[in-house]
Amino acid sequence: MESGSDEKPSHFHAYMTDAERWRKSLKGFARSNRSNPTTAENCLWQLLRGNKLGPRFRRQQAIENYIVDFICLPAWLIIEVDGEYHFDVEQAEYDGGRTYDLQELGFYILRFTNEEVLNNSNYVLKIISTHIIKYLSNQQSSGSPSPQGEGAGG
Repeated sequence: MESGSDEKPSHFHAYMTDAERWRKSLKGFARSNRSNPTTAENCLWQLLRGNKLGPRFRRQQAIENYIVDFICLPAWLIIEVDGEYHFDVEQAEYDGGRTYDLQELGFYILRFTNEEVLNNSNYVLKIISTHIIKYLSNQQSSGSPSPQGEGAGG
């Protein structure tokens, strides 16, 4: 990959954390979150699941040391749904660091409040769709399916 390039691999493994960390600490937490979503998370999942916006979304996905609410791997998009505790100063600082770390990995982060998801889901879907369309159309126009520019096989 060329230095300073924004190109990203078009696909990669289903999870982006090492197997031991996943097994020891993140797997149970992610499973619990999937089994007990907030009302807003469940609402958004019903709108995203089944490739309704095109590419596949996953929920409660491990990325490095974090579990993200939703991720669309083909569009390098992470979606977080934030409840009131995210407005707490300490939580907001943690969220800022977490967002920075995920952006450093190449992901674009969208954050919505519970209220936005529950009361204005059309707006939320429009913002998500806009990013997906923009990202995927940029990928197609670059003409390079791999970060090395050598085709899928490298």
